[in-house]
Order: sequence, then structure tokens, then C-alpha cells
Amino acid sequence: MSTLLYRLGRFSFRRRGRVAAVWLLLLALLGGAVAAFGGSTTDKFVMPGTESQRALDALAREFPQASGATGTIVVAAPQGRKLDPAAVAPVVKEAAAVPGVVAALDPFQVGAVSADGRHALVQVQFDRGLKDVTAAQRDAYLEAGSSVTGLRVEHGGEIMTTAPEVGGSEGVGVLIAAVVLVVTFGSLVAAGMTLLNALIGVGVGMAGLFALSGVVELTSVTPVLALMLGLAVGIDYSLFITSRYRQFLAEGMEGDEAAGLATGTAGSAVVFAGATVVIALAGLSVVGIPFLTVMGLAAAGTVAVAVLVALTLLPAFLSYAGARVLPRGQRAGQEASPAREGFGHTWGRIVTRLRVPILLAGVVALGALTLPAQDLRLALPDAGTAAPGSPAREAYDLTSEGFGEGFNARLIAVVTAPDATATTAAAGQAAALIQQTEGVLAVAPPQTNPAGTTALLTIIPKAGPTAAATEDAVHAIRAKVADIKGAEIAVTGATAVGIDVSDKLADAMPVYLLLVIGLSVLLLMLVFRSILVPVKAALGFLLTVGSTFGVTVAIFQQGHLADLVGLDVPGPLVSFLPILLIGILFGLAMDYQVFLVSRMREDYVHGDTPRQATINGMGHNARVVTAAALIMTAVFGGFVFMDDPIIKSMGFALAVGVLVDAFVVRMTLVPAVMSMFGAAAWWLPRSLDRALPNLDIEGERLRHHLAAPAVPETVGVGR
Repeated sequence: MSTLLYRLGRFSFRRRGRVAAVWLLLLALLGGAVAAFGGSTTDKFVMPGTESQRALDALAREFPQASGATGTIVVAAPQGRKLDPAAVAPVVKEAAAVPGVVAALDPFQVGAVSADGRHALVQVQFDRGLKDVTAAQRDAYLEAGSSVTGLRVEHGGEIMTTAPEVGGSEGVGVLIAAVVLVVTFGSLVAAGMTLLNALIGVGVGMAGLFALSGVVELTSVTPVLALMLGLAVGIDYSLFITSRYRQFLAEGMEGDEAAGLATGTAGSAVVFAGATVVIALAGLSVVGIPFLTVMGLAAAGTVAVAVLVALTLLPAFLSYAGARVLPRGQRAGQEASPAREGFGHTWGRIVTRLRVPILLAGVVALGALTLPAQDLRLALPDAGTAAPGSPAREAYDLTSEGFGEGFNARLIAVVTAPDATATTAAAGQAAALIQQTEGVLAVAPPQTNPAGTTALLTIIPKAGPTAAATEDAVHAIRAKVADIKGAEIAVTGATAVGIDVSDKLADAMPVYLLLVIGLSVLLLMLVFRSILVPVKAALGFLLTVGSTFGVTVAIFQQGHLADLVGLDVPGPLVSFLPILLIGILFGLAMDYQVFLVSRMREDYVHGDTPRQATINGMGHNARVVTAAALIMTAVFGGFVFMDDPIIKSMGFALAVGVLVDAFVVRMTLVPAVMSMFGAAAWWLPRSLDRALPNLDIEGERLRHHLAAPAVPETVGVGR
């Protein structure tokens, strides 16, 4: 592999104009495809095979009038006063006039007025699903009631669910990454070129993703996740190859040779690291949840583009930059002035000398950070976690104030039977049983479709959407109505969907974790020709994941130090965060594992003692790995400033995971364990050694090939 990549890097360096033109043309074509074919994202979570999805499908089939998006307009009188029906009537009238609205219910006619008479809820029903509601319709909905004076009018409900917007605050992470690159390289040209290369890769990946959005349903989180990962790995992969190129250039190599060798060595590690991320993300397909499959594949595609850009466009940029990528004052062929050993060598000696106490302290510390994960609760976010001051949050808080949080967690029981008589009987029996269920506040009278074969029961829980009591109530309701004969009854609603998502993901987690851990052991065995190194890497990954979950639960769920991340209301973590985090962190953890340990193996193979090889690996790569980890942390951390709770928690968890894995696990625990293992770290049974293919990540075969007497080439990528 390294020989092929060497030729590819040299070809891209020599044909820089053609390579750059191809990527820029591809970016332009995909941009045009977005304009021509791009669609919109959705916040709809389709969960095939679950009870909540069966209920939604039955609604769409049997009761389409009630299957569209819904809205809730909350009207409140000033403190100490009661609402006048005549004052609320204009709100109902204006809501009913919104394009696409089939019904706006007068709260005084349906009993949606608070006990003190100060609050009222106007229920609004649209004729189409959330994905098909236009921005113009949403704007018109927000204007309903604007003509009313003397009353507070807030607009909430499903219709107010919008895609998170990426704004200027997320750019802070990119700016920090730029500063880290300048400090690491000592060259504005090298830093700017690396950043530009990554941004072009992200542009191509994101354009390709949005071009497909017209035919593939994307959740609103998907593009942000792809952007987050594309930026982070794009910068890191370019950093690794540029650093190796500068090293070879300083040793006196010609530019094309330095670019080829950098792509063949560091590029091999980039291919492996990128492949692990892609495989881990694509592996989300095994969960069997469509939106999660699309999310994983979209992010994997962006990472794959980042790898291709680093292997092809970066050498072309290096050709344009020439020796200007070197630190100021240093010329090609001129080694940097010898100086005292850097911190990497010093830290490597400290860790190998004090390996036992450092290993114990690290494991105990990470174990302590993992403890809060025992209280992990999962749910889908609701309007109660929306940004303070947003319409959805204001409506949620006002509804809770007037009616209680349960009115924000309404459930729907869908009763389907062969005829109207059976439907009525089953709906009445279900309503009585549900009303007696602990945690249920009220059950509204059934609404029946024109054919009388389907009835809806609106259920108001006592607690909020993500409360444990509401989850218990859903399970209890389902258990009670399961025995009703002659009808099919299914419970749905945003809260029930969230419970089903969490349950299905919890069932899939062991399988996925086994897949990821098994994959890590197999791939690392191929790379390092060792048994103990892959096992150690997998155990280190478990420490990373456990401590990351623990810190995230402590802040986002338990509320400790929540102000530091701008979180005003702690609550359960989003349902798909754990499984997504495992997939992403696995791939990123392998990045640092490969770049650190591959140099240790290289020096050991060339005659160093196991301890000295460990120190050399730290000394040569600690600076680059530190820069890469800081860049990833900065990029992920920039997304913590977003208001969307899903993106905020995801950015935070990834930033913490990268910090823990890079600085505690890979740069501290790994060298400590490697020095304890000694030569045994590189043991592999001969039979297994012969059976496993040699991927040559370190470029050992490439170096032998280049050292051999030159033979005139007649065919090849590099000619």
C-alpha cells in the first residue's frame, strides 16, 4: 500500500495544476447539484418495527386528517386576570387561516383552559407532515395572534422544530485550529495550506451530502455531524502528511520525492485511520434504524473525502508552496539546528521510569470519571431544552406554568378495529384503563375517523416529556391495553417515540460494541503484527468511552458545572449519542494509536530496545499528536456554543473523548504499558504472522524499494 501511495503522492505533486483543477471542478459541480437537486432536512425519526411507528403508520393510513404536523399556541392573560373568550377568538381565527391548517380548536369549546382561567391552548392541525411544511407556512403560524393586544401569545408544538443553524460561534474552533497549526509548523504558509486543504475537502463532502438530500431523508443533525467530523479529521490528516513532508524536505530530498515518501508513510497511517472511522460509522447500519444509518453513512462519506483530499490535493498544494512550508529561516536540505530533546522524549522517559504508579493513577482516575455513567438516562430532546428565549422554549415554559409539564408530553393511543362498534368499545375500555394508570393526569374523549374504524385517545401524563415517571407511565399503559380484545392499540407521540428509540438502541449497543472492539483488535493486529498491542488498545478505548460518558452525564444530565457549556436545563442525553460516540471515538482513538505506536515498532524493528523504542516513538510524534488532538478538541468544542442540545452534547462529548484518549490513554497509559510488556509487546505466533497480510503501514517495504538500484520505469502513476 505504501508504494502505491508513494506514487500517488509524487504524481499529485508533479501534476499539481491538473489535480487542483479536478478537485475545484468537482466542488463546483456538486455545488450546482445542490442548487438543482438539494432538498431539506427533517427532525422526523422513523423507527420501523416499534409500537410508536406502527401507530403513526396507522394514523397516516386510516386517519390522515390527524397525521399531519401539529402546533400549540399558548395564550396567557396578565397576572391576576382571566382570559376572555372574545379576546382569544382572533388567535383561533388567524391560526385557522394559516396555509395548510385544517383545524384550529377554540380552547373554550374543547376545555383547553387552565383551572385559574388565565391560560389557554389553541391546538393547530396541519394537513401535511413536518418535513413538508414550508418556511412560509411556519412564518405564517408564528404571525397568528400578533394582532391581539394585552395578552401573551407564544407559538410551540411540533411545527416549531427546526434544523440547527451553524453560525459564527462554531468558527471559533477553526480559528483555534489555525493558531495551533501556526505554532506547530512555525510557518503561515504551511498552516494556511493545511487549513485550506481541509476546508476544500469539507466543502466537497458537504456539497455531495446536500446534493443527495433531495432523494435521501436526512435528519437535521446529520449535516452538522458530517461538518464536525470532516473539519476535524481533514485538518488532522493534512497535518500528519505535511509534518512528514517537512521532515523529508529538511533532510535534503527533492520536493516530489519528499511528497511521495510522506504520502507513502504518513499517508498509509491516514488511510488506516480514516478506514477505521469509516467502518465504525458505516457499522451503525447494524442497528437497523434508518435515520442512524443515514447519519453514519453521511459522516463516513465526509471522512472518506477528507482522506482522498489529504492523499491527492495536499501534495499538489505542497508543490505550490515549495520550501515555504519550512519554518522561517530554514531552507530545504538544511536540518533544523540541533537543540535539546523536546518534551516528548522527556515525558517518555518519565512515563517509562514511573510506569507502575502512573498506570495505576491513570486507571483509577479514569475509573472515577466513569462512575456518573451508572445513572445514564436517554431520551429525545424536547422544547424544554431549547435555547432560552426561543419561541419553542417560551411556549413550553408558559404551558408548564399554566397546565403543568405533562401537557408538553402528550401521548396518543391509536385504536384500530374492523368496524365502528368494535372501535368505540375498545376505545372506551382503553380510556378507562389508561385513566387508572399511575402517572397519568387525564385522558381526552376519543376522536374517531369518518369510517369509525380508528380512534385517537389523547393522554396527558403528570410529568414532563423526559421524566422517568413518564417513561414508566408509557410502559404501564402499553401493558394494560395489550389485553384488550378485538382491536389493535398502539401508543405514540414524541415521548413514546423517544422511549422506543432508546430501547432499540440499548438492545443494539452490545452487538455494536462487540463489533467495534473486535474490529479494533483485528485491524491493529494487521498493522502492528502483535497480540498484546491490539488488546491493550481496545482496553484503553473502553477507558476513554467510559470516562467520556461519565463526564458528559455529570454535566448534561446531573447539571454539575452546566453553566460552563451554556446549559440551563439538565436532562437525559439524546438517545443515539452513546452508540454514535462509540463509533466516532473508536476511529479517532485509532488515529493516535497508529501514529504513536507505529514509530515505536519501527525503531524496535531497527534495533532499539523496547524501552528506547517507546521513548523514541513519544519523542518523534508527541508534538504532532498533541497538535492534532488540540485541533480536534477545538473543532468539536466550537460546536458546544450551539443552542441545539443534540449538537451541544455531541460536540462536548467528542471534545472530552479526544482529550482523554490522546493525552491520558495514548500518550500516558500506552507508553507505560508498552514499557512493561517489553519485547513481548511485539510477539505474534508464526502461523498467525504468515496468515495475516502485511499492510506495511510504516513504509518499511517502500524504503527498501527506494534503496534498491534504480530501474528505468516505463509505466506507472508517477511517470
